[in-house]
Amino acid sequence: MIEKKEHQYEKAVLVGLITKDQDEEKLREYMDELEFLAFTAGAEVEKRFTQKLSQPDSKTFVGKGKAEEIKQFIKENDIGTAIFDDELSPSQLKNLELELEIKILDRTNLILDIFAQRAQTSYARTQVELAQYEYLLPRLTRMWTHLERQRGGIGMRGPGETEIETDRRIIRDRISLLKEKLKSIDKQMHTQRQNRGKMVRVALVGYTNVGKSTLMNALSKSEIFAENKLFATLDTTVRKVVLGNLPFLLTDTVGFIRKLPTQLVESFKSTLDEVREADLLVHVVDISHESFEDHIVSVNQILQEIEAYKKPIIMVFNKIDGFTYEKKAEDDLTPPTRKNISLAEWKKTWMAKSKHPTVFISALTKENFPELKKTIYDEVHKIHISRFPYNDFLFEYFEE
Repeated sequence: MIEKKEHQYEKAVLVGLITKDQDEEKLREYMDELEFLAFTAGAEVEKRFTQKLSQPDSKTFVGKGKAEEIKQFIKENDIGTAIFDDELSPSQLKNLELELEIKILDRTNLILDIFAQRAQTSYARTQVELAQYEYLLPRLTRMWTHLERQRGGIGMRGPGETEIETDRRIIRDRISLLKEKLKSIDKQMHTQRQNRGKMVRVALVGYTNVGKSTLMNALSKSEIFAENKLFATLDTTVRKVVLGNLPFLLTDTVGFIRKLPTQLVESFKSTLDEVREADLLVHVVDISHESFEDHIVSVNQILQEIEAYKKPIIMVFNKIDGFTYEKKAEDDLTPPTRKNISLAEWKKTWMAKSKHPTVFISALTKENFPELKKTIYDEVHKIHISRFPYNDFLFEYFEE
């Protein structure tokens, strides 16, 4: 079972590769994200190690010389964990543990660990436990051999820590049981969705930590947990919202991320069903993040994978209060200054020329909320009158 407990920050190092498919700039973005993931899980990153290779070393991911360099730093600085930016094979995990003699995590294991921490409901915990076991199954030898040294901490929450005697047969049985349990819950949730009547359903989607929960709170006047960490909320939340006098259902969904583990995509199928079955998607983007364009691409790819990309979409560029750019000096003697962009300026950017309705807001300060509400109302209204053409006269928009 998933174990939730308080823990102190662990000292860790990050390891990533520059390859033919991933240049230095792209690696820096991924390593920034990996450091934020590590912080979210409870680690304090002491150093990053990078190496340029045509492809990862089949035995130890990095080359022999780089492995020695990492090992030396680990010994000199009392490091307990090394986190690798890509998923490691079972043999790479085993070889790295023998070589570095500390706990080794890859990006997938780290994300699974964060999900284990954040899962609140029985349904979310079941989904995470299934993903953990499916990740664990091909790595049983490694986990069991080094279990005594690896007791507790990041990446060790859940099945590996408590089921010491477990063998492959028992794990497979457990996976089958969890899948059946999820099937049963999926049926119940599907029935619940059908029982919500013909009310228009709107789903908030976006990269993790873009402010979906804050936006949900602002629109629905509810108190959903939100903080500046990745995957702050895992459980799907549905609230009835009324704009003007037009009611609809608003759903907050789990955030997406680049290199999302396949185990989680499968385990969180029902959560993604909320997106699949929505009538309208509100794609929230953190405009203050330097990689927001990549985030948009990542979210669109996942929407295509789950066959939800053709739905009506509203693009909401959030956190405009946190975006500044460096204004160049008029002469060599005047230092450059940081400047915010006005709403009028935002509406002249390429983002505003999207094929989808586009709004620039701050969910935190509620800047430009009247335009956001009017845009959502207009799109929901279109869907509503197509569904109920004879009672459109009941609804009229007015500013709250």
